[in-house]
Amino acid sequence: MSDTKSKLSCVTVALHWIVGISMIMLVTVGVYMTDYEVYALYPIHKSVGMIIFVVIMARVIWRVKQGWPEAASNYKSWEHALAKIVHWILIITTVVMPISGMLMSGLGGYGLAIFGLELLAATPNPDEPGRMIPINGPIAGAAHETHEIAGKLMFAAFLLHVAGALKHHFMDKDGTLKRMLGQRID
Repeated sequence: MSDTKSKLSCVTVALHWIVGISMIMLVTVGVYMTDYEVYALYPIHKSVGMIIFVVIMARVIWRVKQGWPEAASNYKSWEHALAKIVHWILIITTVVMPISGMLMSGLGGYGLAIFGLELLAATPNPDEPGRMIPINGPIAGAAHETHEIAGKLMFAAFLLHVAGALKHHFMDKDGTLKRMLGQRID
């Protein structure tokens, strides 16, 4: 069940794709709901974000336990350095995004719930309907900024990650993408 140079484990592949696709969807929905003020999507976005956080932490633990997969081929030192930076940014931002989102919502007074199951009650302002009383406004505000910055960093790293995967597949023809699809390379 360990990763090798010729094949990645099914756990590595599954965690990569579950987290990757989930984060792409969450960032896309997050941008859409904030840009177009689609408030009905917030509970879904927050619920999925909290659920996927469990999978993200499983991925982090798995990565710590397994280490980084060995490269499928030898590359220039700058390529290894760039890949390492991109992978670290992706791992860090996938952890930071849900944590900052939960802090932003919870400490902003909006509460935390997973598909209606209340984890932290909202604190509505009785004097201003539709407004919340923050539990800790400054930390909620910092979490909001962190959430936005991490989202932009994640998007940039994602683009580099996809570009690298395509380069490996079409130019280097080294099997890196095939391994991430669960196939064995020789």
